[in-house]
Amino acid sequence: MLAFAAAAAAVWAAGFSLSNQTDVLSARFDLGSALGGLILLAIATNLPEIAIVASASLSGNLGVAVGNILGGIAIQTVVLVALDAFGVRGKRPLTYRAASLVLVLEAVLVVAVLAIVIAGTQLPPSLIALRVTPAPLLIALTWVVGLLLLRRAGRSLPWHESGQPPDGQEHPRGQSTTERVRKQNISTAKSAGIFAVAAAVTLVAGVVLERSGDAIADHIGLSGVLFGATVLAAATSLPELSTGLASVRIGDYQLAVSDIFGGNAFLPVLFLMATVISGHAVLPQAQHTDIYLTALAMVLTLIYATGLLFRPNRRIARMGVDSLTVLVVYAIGVAGLFAIAHGS
Repeated sequence: MLAFAAAAAAVWAAGFSLSNQTDVLSARFDLGSALGGLILLAIATNLPEIAIVASASLSGNLGVAVGNILGGIAIQTVVLVALDAFGVRGKRPLTYRAASLVLVLEAVLVVAVLAIVIAGTQLPPSLIALRVTPAPLLIALTWVVGLLLLRRAGRSLPWHESGQPPDGQEHPRGQSTTERVRKQNISTAKSAGIFAVAAAVTLVAGVVLERSGDAIADHIGLSGVLFGATVLAAATSLPELSTGLASVRIGDYQLAVSDIFGGNAFLPVLFLMATVISGHAVLPQAQHTDIYLTALAMVLTLIYATGLLFRPNRRIARMGVDSLTVLVVYAIGVAGLFAIAHGS
């Protein structure tokens, strides 16, 4: 338990530092302007999940890997609830301020890759060649095409005002990142050094999280999928919570939402890595709980996509109606997850 707590704290601290230095290096090398840079940024900001999935795949503990990926998507969506309740100031909720057609497109990409996940669970396990199966490969291709379309949409959309609503976010998206980079006043070499150390700490801590978490799950009688989807996923979501709060508090609502949707769209790509490392078709081995988690993540994402379109302007219990709905649906969903796990 102590090892797990220490590793979670290390992931939180290193992940927050990693995010800051990723912003610095991205600004210095203009990584966001090219597809390769966008892919590198996605990898850098999801190192905790990458470490856990790689460790679980190497040890043959695919249940933890699958649970962490799918549970991570659900719980990172719930991070938006925390940002809405504790980060947003004023009378208007998060999606009212962040509303943008580009963010709706990001939500559509998340739902698209999750739909492929569900389809992939129905394929036969024998459908594998060169340690690769069709569904994870299609997920990766869909994600890359989605990045290209989103990059184009970010420049312009064939809509009035490029899909930006009135009375929305005051500053351009990414303003908080620019401010953080400007205030740090750090050399590129030092930033790269901090990034390397934080990445190493994150990778090691991620492995410790997976190994110690597996032992804790066995001790308390919890399946790998349930533990990975709840406790482990929550631990690896802490850096997103910290960076999201930092963005929201200085008014960059769109970046906060985009970081969550962007990470969620990338996580299913890790099924390709898990398949290559383990040499087994991961998705066809999915349990009822895995498919259930995927559907839950899709529903939560669609609730926020609807909120971004309709822009609820009232706050209830310090959050928008969409955030409150997500919180209730997630709580019911987790209860259902445990019911499925113990009933099967």
